[in-house]
This record gives sequence, structure tokens and C-alpha cells, in this order.
Amino acid sequence: MSRFYYYLVMINMIANIISAVPTILLRYRNDGAVLSLIVGIILGLVIVIVYTKFFNAFPGKTFPELLVQTTSKWFYYPLLFFMAVMWFIAGISTLITYSFLLIRYLTPDIPIMLIGLTLILSIIFGCFMKTDRVLYTIEIVFVINFPIIIFIIIKAYTSKNLNWDFIREAMLHVVQAPNIHAVSSSIFLFLGVVNLVIFNRFFTQKQNFGLKQIIVLVFIAIATTFTTYFIPIGFHGSESIGELVYPWIATSDSMRMRYFVIERLVYVFLLLYLSMAFLSTLIHWHVAVELFKFIFKLEKMKF
Repeated sequence: MSRFYYYLVMINMIANIISAVPTILLRYRNDGAVLSLIVGIILGLVIVIVYTKFFNAFPGKTFPELLVQTTSKWFYYPLLFFMAVMWFIAGISTLITYSFLLIRYLTPDIPIMLIGLTLILSIIFGCFMKTDRVLYTIEIVFVINFPIIIFIIIKAYTSKNLNWDFIREAMLHVVQAPNIHAVSSSIFLFLGVVNLVIFNRFFTQKQNFGLKQIIVLVFIAIATTFTTYFIPIGFHGSESIGELVYPWIATSDSMRMRYFVIERLVYVFLLLYLSMAFLSTLIHWHVAVELFKFIFKLEKMKF
């Protein structure tokens, strides 16, 4: 598979680590969250495989183009409009989350409207770019931030403040029945693949998607899900974690870099999430813009 395919999958996973996903999962930590993670991983991988194989069968074709060839206007116009609205809401929810994070941790004196407008203006131009340019932008930002992601993960797993007994205790709840809310949240981590509804136009040649690619996705899925849920518990314990609004912010603030320019890792983490929030919103809004352009016959509007 192309590296750009993995960017779409991984950016959605990383961007949702700090959003509502871990908060929802940890809320049900004593009510079936562990088994829900397992069920969510299985269902999420099924969704990824089905979506990938479907669009891989139609190289260079977007979902609207396939609908035009196979369905009637009365069906695909309302469907595409609904999808465009959902993608727009997904992008703006990421912006709202990060705006509140900025006010709480970095810029408490700046009005939220000013922060929101600044973030929107920085993203809105990219939404109207061609799909290949959007992917190249994603690659540049992701490659720059990837070493920071690896560093934070290594720092978390090697920290002296990480108590593996807390993690083992949390794993004991695996015998409890899964919770539908926790299952839905864990599945949401895997939904970056659905952006192929538009980004599939970039993959003009049929990709090699076999056992090796599935194994890579399984490894990424398990590692991301385990890190998202268990690392905050390992730092704060099963009881204290329920009092935190943003578990991963508190977790990153529990780590220190004693001999670095910035000692508190939380500031590095917030800057990293700013990049991931930018990419996630750019992807979602680009899909929404392309769907609206198709609906209202504005395909020639490109930058």
C-alpha cells in the first residue's frame, strides 16, 4: 500500500488520542471497557479491510463517481449531502476541542472566538487545494512530527512514574461484558480509512493489499489502542483517572525532560497535537468541500 494510505489511518488514530475517545473509554473502565477495546479492534479492522478492498477495486474513483454510475440522483444527492455535513462536523469538533485546550493550558487570556478564527483561517485555504497537494502537505507535517510521536511514546513506556500494577489491575476487568459506548469509541479510532471516499482519486493504480499489509494494520491498531487506554491508567491509577477531563494532557504533564530546553513534556505534547489537529481537520474539511463541490457542480473550483 502507498504510504499516503497509512497517513490517513494513523493521523485519525493519533488525533483522537487527546479528544473524547480516551475520556469515554476510561469512563467505562469498570464497566466492560477492556473487552470493548478487543471488540472494537476486531470490528475496526474489519471496517478498514472492507473499505480498503472496496476502493482498491476501483483505482482512481471517488465514492461520488461510483454512485453516479450505479444509482439515481434521488438517492445519491441526499446521501452525499449527509456525508458532507458529517465530515464538516467531524472537522469542527476537533477544532473546538483544541480551542478549549489552548484556553485552558496555553492562552487563557485570548478569547475563544479569536483562537477559533485563527485556526479556521489557517486550515480553510488547504481545504480547496487539489487532493494530491493535500496529501503532500499531510506528508510534510506528519514526517516532521513523527520523531516527536515516537519520542513521547518511548518516554511514556520508560517513565518511572508508569505503574504496571495499575495496568494489570485494569486488565482484570476483561471478564465484564462490553459496553456499546466504549465499543463505538474504540471503532472511531479506525475510521480514518473512510476518507478514501475522496482520497481514492489519488490512488490511480491498484494497490497491493494482502496479508503483510493487514499484519501491519493489526500491529498499529493494537499498539495505538493499548497506548490510548492503558498508559493514562498506568500513570494515575484506576480511581484517580476518572477525575481527569483530558487524561492524556495530565499524563504528558507527568513526564519530564530534565536536560532539555523545555522540561515539561506537556508543552511539546500540545504543540504536537496542534499539528495533528490541523491535519485531521484539513482531511475532514477537504472531503466535505469536495462532496459539496460535487453536489453543487463546482468541481472546477481548484487552487
